Amino acid sequence: MKAAHLVGPKHFEIVDAEVPEVRDGNCLVNLERWSICGSDMRYEYGTVFPEEHYPVEVGTPCHELAGTIVESRSDEWREGQRVIIIPSTHQGLVEYYESLPDRIIALPDDGDIGEWIMCQPSGTVLFALQQVGTLLGRTVLVIGQGAIGLSFTAMAARAGARRVIAADLFDYRLEYSTKFGATHTINPSTELLDEAVEEITGGELPDVTVEAAGYTDTFAAACRLVKRGGSIIMFGGHQNTGDPNPTLPIEARDLLYRNVTLISTASSASGSVTKHIETMVGLRQRGWWDPAEMVTHRLPFDEVNKAYDMYENRSDEIVKVVMNM
Repeated sequence: MKAAHLVGPKHFEIVDAEVPEVRDGNCLVNLERWSICGSDMRYEYGTVFPEEHYPVEVGTPCHELAGTIVESRSDEWREGQRVIIIPSTHQGLVEYYESLPDRIIALPDDGDIGEWIMCQPSGTVLFALQQVGTLLGRTVLVIGQGAIGLSFTAMAARAGARRVIAADLFDYRLEYSTKFGATHTINPSTELLDEAVEEITGGELPDVTVEAAGYTDTFAAACRLVKRGGSIIMFGGHQNTGDPNPTLPIEARDLLYRNVTLISTASSASGSVTKHIETMVGLRQRGWWDPAEMVTHRLPFDEVNKAYDMYENRSDEIVKVVMNM
């Protein structure tokens, strides 16, 4: 089978690898679509490690995967089903993947599987928003408007937020924010974030702030800009390049006396890695919101280097790239 092998800093080679043997209870999935997540940049591709770190495990790093079950040794799944899978490792850049049965999400038989795959990242956002409670009539600030931040913006708008304020350093992303339902946009490279948020909210500050960028300074801003009694959603993978264990700046006394709730969310640790994605598939199916609107680029699997470079460098106004075999 084909596979991508990261053999050096930011350098993939397409290699031939063995097709996995399917163990009892598991399924073999012929992967057809792959998409890149920001965590792939932070945890492997975007970080330059010492020479002895390479080559890494074949298929690393990717975990947004969709395809068709070609062999099932599970009573729960049948061959021919189209599915999203949540790999137990981030080694998803392969043509065939052996999946555990409880890490599979069924997809409808109709529609482009390269669009359905977007329910995976957006499903993780759905889980995070479910931890907050109702957004009806509330003001939400979303810092960072990559695919995750845009998902927060779109879902908050559809959940009835009175104001959805989107902040990002790239104007093209802010254009998507407006399209997805943001009522206000802020580019902190051209205006002061704090002043803009205070002006928009009349000094009240947002009820909910979402940190969806994954940097210590954006996390500090999310803590600083939430109103008294408000909630902060900590979502971004706070691991700056080259710093595997960063210290986050929290003004503890300030948060304490404002009765702020800090909600750290990682759907992979929720107890069910599939439930929220299954819900997102259902919501897309009934037309609530289509996260496939975030797909801006499609490339063949053989151009994996180009896909990852584009994503890392935000080339050609990229939001999400989907690869196909």
